[in-house]
Amino acid sequence: MEHYYRELVSFLSARLGNRQAAEDVAHDAYLRVLERTDAQRIEHPRAFLYRTALNLVVDRHRRHQVRQAEPLEVLDTDERWHGPGLSHSMQMDQRLELMQRALDELSKPCRDSFLLRKLEGLSHPQIAERLGISRSLVEKHIVNAMKHCRVRMREWES
Repeated sequence: MEHYYRELVSFLSARLGNRQAAEDVAHDAYLRVLERTDAQRIEHPRAFLYRTALNLVVDRHRRHQVRQAEPLEVLDTDERWHGPGLSHSMQMDQRLELMQRALDELSKPCRDSFLLRKLEGLSHPQIAERLGISRSLVEKHIVNAMKHCRVRMREWES
């Protein structure tokens, strides 16, 4: 299914008008497909991946619309924005610690590809250039890192 990645990103770029957003949606679509809990075999993997990606685009658009329509006063009175409670803060610290442990288990190029994308927001070509590896390898590293972290977080949190 990984060989559909570039094609999917091009397809999403045309729809979203933004390659970075298209790469993010493609990553999320791959994760959704990889995270499926039912053991049922996917009959048409390409179509399933595209449908998942398009659903994510629709969800993203809806969230954006809601954010645009929400008045600032609502954010002001919403208690979630006044700082998390101590237990929530501790939970986040624990999750970050677990995430760091999961990332530490990855090879350096895999971890670096993931961090450059997610923390520094670099594009795949920029990461490839910085790390001196191919763009397709960057894509594989990012997908593998996301999959690994998701699996480990699930294991540790259960």
